[in-house]
Amino acid sequence: MAENLTFRYAERKDTQLILLFILELARYEKLEQEVVATPEILEEWLFDKQKAEVIFAMLGEKEIGFALFFHNFSTFLGRAGIYLEDLYVLPEYRGRGYGKEILKKLAAIAVERGCGRLEWWCLDWNQSSIDFYLSLGAEPMSDWTVYRIAGDTLHELAAKEQKSE
Repeated sequence: MAENLTFRYAERKDTQLILLFILELARYEKLEQEVVATPEILEEWLFDKQKAEVIFAMLGEKEIGFALFFHNFSTFLGRAGIYLEDLYVLPEYRGRGYGKEILKKLAAIAVERGCGRLEWWCLDWNQSSIDFYLSLGAEPMSDWTVYRIAGDTLHELAAKEQKSE
């Protein structure tokens, strides 16, 4: 393992730190303006409702990276998978194998839990990450397009469903 890297699961007291990692990732992805998460929202969804989990990559007592993930489900496999929402390593710790160690840890969690796969999205412009994922044997899902309904559109669609009842 790269330089004695260890892992720990996030606890409620880590909510602010989780948000800081999310904001760092958003800056890197040039999407900071889209972050509306607050410590209160994260605490509710991560710890009260337990809808996602966070692991920290640790060097000694310092969190140098994080991964936020949750279970999805494959009807074809008939079992859960792990969806990696965010993976981030602090800039000063990049290039040392820590990202690979985080993915290895997530793969181990998936196998331990009997999951059928580990998957994530990657921005098309992020060639260094794409190259990294390909080097691990990850396969791009080129036959699939991601669709999203969010914000006002989500609420409008839900309102239409309520009217049809």
